[in-house]
Amino acid sequence: MKRQRRALLAWYDANKRDLPWRRTRDPYAIWVSETMLQQTRVDTVIPYYERFLERFPDIEALATADSDDVLGEWAGLGYYSRARNLKAAAQVLVESHGGRMPGDVDGLRSLPGVGRYTAGAVASIAFDRAAPIVDGNVARVLARLLGIREDIKKPEVVKRLWAEAEELARGTRPGDLNQALMELGALICTPIEPRCEGCPLLVHCDAHAHGDAAALPIKKKKPRAKRVAATAGWLVRRGKVLAVRRPPEGLLGGLWELPGGDLDGREEPAAGWIRNLHERVGLTVARAEYVGSIEHVFSHRRLELHLFRGDPPGGRTRLDGFDAHRWLVPQALAELPISSLTRKALAAFGAPRPSAASLSK
Repeated sequence: MKRQRRALLAWYDANKRDLPWRRTRDPYAIWVSETMLQQTRVDTVIPYYERFLERFPDIEALATADSDDVLGEWAGLGYYSRARNLKAAAQVLVESHGGRMPGDVDGLRSLPGVGRYTAGAVASIAFDRAAPIVDGNVARVLARLLGIREDIKKPEVVKRLWAEAEELARGTRPGDLNQALMELGALICTPIEPRCEGCPLLVHCDAHAHGDAAALPIKKKKPRAKRVAATAGWLVRRGKVLAVRRPPEGLLGGLWELPGGDLDGREEPAAGWIRNLHERVGLTVARAEYVGSIEHVFSHRRLELHLFRGDPPGGRTRLDGFDAHRWLVPQALAELPISSLTRKALAAFGAPRPSAASLSK
């Protein structure tokens, strides 16, 4: 174990990428980066991370920010519960911790949205605590290193991985050691065609010795994404377009979109959109003009979204399943916190893109 630690740290010192969150020991900035990096590629995260910290430079700024502003900076990054949890945790930190991050794993895990991995990452990197981490990269490295030839999600395997990571974290520079494991998984011990010849742990690796590194780790196949269909539409009243906001919890929670909803069974899309308008926003249209369809893949489902324009609607707006609505000039739609799905829909309707000033906020 000591030889493995020395080899990892020496390799990391020589090969680590220059990433913005590695230039700071600020626990808040490290927490933001680790939250963004969950299930998201490094190259995607970097511009979001820099904009987010420019807009919300410290815990108090995030805690007191408007939720729409926080989601607006997050828009396009996906997994929006991460942004909601960041803000909720920042409020807890201001109210109960004097606006400071706890330095231990238990204190960090008491915060909304902070799990075992994030707590270990912040504690080790920002506070030099000997706390373990296991993410996808680390699990892959350890499964190959140790020759684990069982489903990596089995509870007993998960327990072993965390125990091994905890042993590795004990010693000097635990934060760098944890980052070395992640970096090794990202750059060398990759899912496909691992570059074993460049690995600092090559002489210790069971999978390399047995010639089956590319076959590990063993994972159950994910079920196919379920196909679903929904509708959304462009409603104009006195020159303004209707936008509705989803409730805070659930898929795309707290984000704005165009009104519509899921289709029932074999329901015709046009009829389904008209029904959804009546049931979910209390409005009626006499005619639905089909504009087109777009596809969007979530982690668990593949959505086909049918798009319509409607005549000026009748009735008074009454919400069921949304928590707010606004009638806005078209130029303002793209500056709301919206998902990439809704951005695709707006493009299909020819809506104006967000202003340069908005994008640079």
